[in-house]
Amino acid sequence: MLILDSQVHAYERDHPGRPWAAVLHGPPEVTGDEMVRAMDAVGVDGALLVSPFTMYRYDASYAIDVHAAHPGRFALIKPVDPADPAVADRVAAWAATDGAVAVRIMMTRGVSSDPADPGINRVLAAAAKHSLPVNLLCWGRLEQVDRMAARNPNTMLVIDHLGLQQPFEPPPPAEPFADLPQVLKLAAHDNVAIKISGACTLSREPFPYDDIWAPLGRMFEAFGLDRCMWGTDWTRAVALLTYEQGVQAFRRTERLSASERAALMGGNLQRVYDWWPSKPDRARQG
Repeated sequence: MLILDSQVHAYERDHPGRPWAAVLHGPPEVTGDEMVRAMDAVGVDGALLVSPFTMYRYDASYAIDVHAAHPGRFALIKPVDPADPAVADRVAAWAATDGAVAVRIMMTRGVSSDPADPGINRVLAAAAKHSLPVNLLCWGRLEQVDRMAARNPNTMLVIDHLGLQQPFEPPPPAEPFADLPQVLKLAAHDNVAIKISGACTLSREPFPYDDIWAPLGRMFEAFGLDRCMWGTDWTRAVALLTYEQGVQAFRRTERLSASERAALMGGNLQRVYDWWPSKPDRARQG
């Protein structure tokens, strides 16, 4: 089966040619080449490369460069600004970009909390027009997303990181799944899917993180496994686990059947994002 990670990031060191807006918790750089080596080491065939908002805000040029350097390994997602009067044009331009499969709204970063906000709804309408899902970083804003989904039934919304706030370093929150009931409510909307990304960072147990499976099981039941997509959120998770642990916790668990694993770790992503990567030649790589 193809193993596809629903969220990874890559970035250069801060330099004048592509300066950072702020510092992201993690290594001083994780280049596209390094991300591919990490994927190859554990048998991950492709990933959604999300341009990191912390460093680059709405500039996805580095992600575009990585995609060009590694054809077939990444699809691209970039943040867009709902407050930008020209945001619909920017979504259209992104839809025409080689490798682009979705846009993202960082709803925790000063974005309006009004589900009827004109800027947000311009993004959702433009994304639907161009058949792009809209990824939402929306912990603490789940009721708003509920109403957005109802107002925009033709737009595919993808909830990032289980819809829950996740840590950058140990320890995990005392009650990491406290908002799970609000997340499960979103499953009532057929146009909402969810990334099971960064889930291991919410565990209060060591690898293989057995305590995450009961709440994840509730998500699978509510959304149906076909609307759930595994991912690591690498490199945000670097202080809590290795990339290999984030992969193997799902690939080796006995809590998923072979068909469920194939859907969760790749098949569902291909369908939601309409993306089929080129599987790397393992033999050639040695």
